[in-house]
Formats: sequence, C-alpha cells, structure tokens
Amino acid sequence: MNKPHIMSNPLTNKGTAFTLEERQKYGLVGRLPAAVETLEQQANRAYRQFSQYEKDIEKYIFLDQLHNRNEVLYYRLLTDHITEMLPVVYDPVVGEAIKKWSRDYRRSRAVYLDVNHPENIRQAFETLGLGADDVDLIVVSDAEEILGIGDWGVNGTDISIGKLAVYTAAAGIDPARVIAVNLDVGTDNEALLNDPDYLGNRHARVRGERYDYLIQEYLKVASDLFPNALLHFEDFGPSNARRILVENRDKYRIFNDDMQGTGAIVMSSVFSALKVTKESFADQRLVVYGAGTAGTGMADQISAAMERAGLSHEEAKNRVWLIDKQGLVTDDMPNLPNYQQAYARAANEVRDWARQDGKIGLLEVVKQVKPTILIGTSTDHGAFTEEVIRALSAGVERPIILPLSNPTERIEVMPEFAIKWSEGRGLIACGIPVPPVQYNGTHYEIGQANNALLYPGLGLGVIVSGAKHVTDGMLLAAAEAVASQVDPSELGASLLPPVDHLRASSATVAVAVAKQAVKDGVATVQSDNWVQTVQDAMWQPVYR
Repeated sequence: MNKPHIMSNPLTNKGTAFTLEERQKYGLVGRLPAAVETLEQQANRAYRQFSQYEKDIEKYIFLDQLHNRNEVLYYRLLTDHITEMLPVVYDPVVGEAIKKWSRDYRRSRAVYLDVNHPENIRQAFETLGLGADDVDLIVVSDAEEILGIGDWGVNGTDISIGKLAVYTAAAGIDPARVIAVNLDVGTDNEALLNDPDYLGNRHARVRGERYDYLIQEYLKVASDLFPNALLHFEDFGPSNARRILVENRDKYRIFNDDMQGTGAIVMSSVFSALKVTKESFADQRLVVYGAGTAGTGMADQISAAMERAGLSHEEAKNRVWLIDKQGLVTDDMPNLPNYQQAYARAANEVRDWARQDGKIGLLEVVKQVKPTILIGTSTDHGAFTEEVIRALSAGVERPIILPLSNPTERIEVMPEFAIKWSEGRGLIACGIPVPPVQYNGTHYEIGQANNALLYPGLGLGVIVSGAKHVTDGMLLAAAEAVASQVDPSELGASLLPPVDHLRASSATVAVAVAKQAVKDGVATVQSDNWVQTVQDAMWQPVYR
C-alpha cells in the first residue's frame, strides 16, 4: 500500500480500525485517536449518527460522505440495514439529491464523457489506471429520464453511483472493480441551463448523428479497454433507450435495467400470480397503461413468454394493448415511436369503442378486453379508479394488478383500495413499499416490484459466467429465480420476496443466470458448482 494514500483512499481507509501495528507500518502514528475499534463498533456508531438525522436528504448526504471516506464501513452499514437504507441511497431520495447536485457538489466518483469531445473518451478512462482485467461493471447514464423527475443533465451522475452501490450491497460486486459514467450531452432542463451553479454543458441536448457517435465510441472504447465488463445503461430517454439496446445487444455485453430489468421483475410477479390462477402465459391478455420504454419493455417480455407458451408471434402481439397519453395506441396515430408500433391496434378493430375527448381511455379498454393483467407505468396517480378495478374484476376471477409507478404520489392505485375494490381477489404487486393490508379477516402482504430484487443478481451471474451477452433466456431465468423464493398459494401471500434478504436473493438469481448462460452458449467460464462459485465471487464488507 502507498503510505500517503492509505487513509485518503476510501477503498483502503480503515479509520479507527487501523491496529497499532498498522499505524506504525503505514506512518499513521499520531494521526488517529488512541482507541482501536472493530468494524462492528464503527458500524454501530455510524448507524447512530445516521439515525440522528430527521430529513432523508440529510441521511443521504451522511451516507455519501461515508462512502467517500471508508467504503468497507459504508457497505457494512448498508448491508446491515438494507431495507431502511435502500430508499435513501437510491430511489426515491437520490432524486432529491440529483436536483441539488451541482449546488451541493462535494466530490466526483464518476467518469464524465463530453459529447463535444468524443476524442477524449479513451483518455478519460485511462486516467483511472485500470487494466483490462480490473473492471467487472460500468453503469452509464445520459440522465435524460431520471426516475420520475426527468432530464437532469450532469446532475444525474448520482444515478450511476447509486446503482453501483446497490450492486455491491445486494450482490457483493467488488466496489474496486466498477466505474460510474455520465454522458454529458447537454440538457433541455431550462432551470439548469440558467442556474449559475450548474456544472454541466450549457446547451440543449445533442441528438442525431453526434449523439449516436458518442454512444458508439463509448461502447467501442469501454469494451476495448475493459473486455470483461458488463455495460449497464440507466435512465436514458425513450427515444434512445430501446434503440441503443436493440442495435447493440448482440455486439456488446450490455443491459438496460429500465427495459430489461423492469420487465423481468414484472415477469417474476406474473410467474407467481400464475401459480395461483393455474394458467399459462398463453391464456393472458395484457393491458399496459403508460406505454413508454419501461411499459413496452414489459410488454415485450410478457409477449415473448406467450410465444414460449405456444402462441405464434402475431397471436402474442394481439394479446397486448398499450395506452398512452393519447389513449389506446392505434395504427392510425401519427409519429408513433418505434417501440409502440408492434403493438398498435388496427383502427378498424376499435372503431366502435367508446371515446372520451376523442380518445379511447383505460376504462373502455378494460371493459372491451377483459384483461387478465393490468400494468401501470404511467405516473398518473389514481388512474386505476374504483370503476376500473371493478370492471377488471368483473372480467376475470383473479386479476393481476401491478401499479408500478413511484413514488407514492404517482402510483396508479394504492394496494389497499385495489384489494377492497376487487373484493380480495386481486393479485397485487406495486412499485413502492407498502404495509400489509387487512381485508375481510385476511392479511395481505404486498410485494414491491423493486428491480433491486433482480438486477444485482443478474449482473453477478453475468460476471461469474463471463457471459458474452445478456440473453432473453438469462432474463427469464432471473425472473423465475426471484419468483421461486416465495409461495404465493395462500390467500394474501406476497407475489415477491421482501428486500431485506437481498444478498441471499441475489445469490439465487446469479446461480440461475450463470447456469442459463451456459445453456445459451454465451458463457466463457465453466463451473461444477455454481453455488460455490457465486459465493466465492461475492465481495464482503470486511477489512483486509
């Protein structure tokens, strides 16, 4: 270890846990108080410090500063209190931190790639001093569509950092082997452009050829310098997210959590629900309310499952209905995004359906389609009204209801109302953590469709297997692995496992993904015991 840097490097700093011998060895005599503490003692103190803050943003800042000071202690604290701290280090509190990022700038943990200087991409990565075998994971965002708050330019850097923190806390991915990247392509957020504190490029978002060139250079250079790294794309705008994934997933080891991860966790919910209804995917009719890239990604995975269950490609597409701000998506609508076109209904098919303000709304679609699955990704709070839920429940015996928008003020329906209006028959998971619901003497546990149940384990499975690509089979295996951790058969049982056992859950997912990578012929590593291989690969927050 380099003596001058051992305490300033958060990866090697132990603080008061440096022993007396280490203090002599590394030139730290007189640099620390006399007491020598254990990691457990430090973690207990840090938790008391964390708990004294009343505001979530203050807790976020405390953890951020700890992260920048002592990574082992930070991850020990996060791992010990994962249920409490996950919403602080990521969604929803990270959204508030992002809004204030330039004003409150503390320290940069990321690599910034400037759309105006794509020639600097290689040099920017090389400043890290990392070799070809030193990186397992890179999370990149252009911050156009951050959570539910939109375009935040360079302020969105913390979305990549927060995602990496969850990967480490949940799946034990070594924090010394990851990189956070921000693609600074400008911003269309006028408040930022006129904010004297804003630290990013002060121009509108670059689109078209220059944007595409930056993406291709990033993919090419990152894959060249770090050939074993999984390239995770996060919070890209709808016009780019799907296109980048579709065009590059067969060329590079890439993964888009907003599309693939969200779609897979929804698949987990549906797998569990179908254990209750005793039906197959071929029996389903899906309505997605909120037809952006996330909602359409869910439709993609569910329709693919319908095909695996025996339907033709056309039959599967015909069992999906998308609704956006213009109402039911139909093929006569101008300028349909490419990701909606495959599911656009024929205008003649719905010519006689009732319209309100010129569009076919959710209630009419539910009455006409009698969907078995209703998904909400709209951020339209309260859209699943009592009338909608009762119409849904009149159409099928056990409707699958997935209001996934978050935070609370954006959810389509609170689970307590969905249970009441479906008379206890709804099979429900949602996008926010909610307490259990009591109805007619039954205790209903509501699972949270949190991507953190899936993507950390998926990433770990890709890393340990050396998978060259993330296949649909691997996503399906991850979804089934999450669903396998609960028994939904009893009335009121959760469709998804709780987030308080994330490391065990992630290990289960990683094993399933690694095995599937072998089956799909994309693994470059073999193992006789994937359970042990995964356990051996999981970094633990302990002092070396």
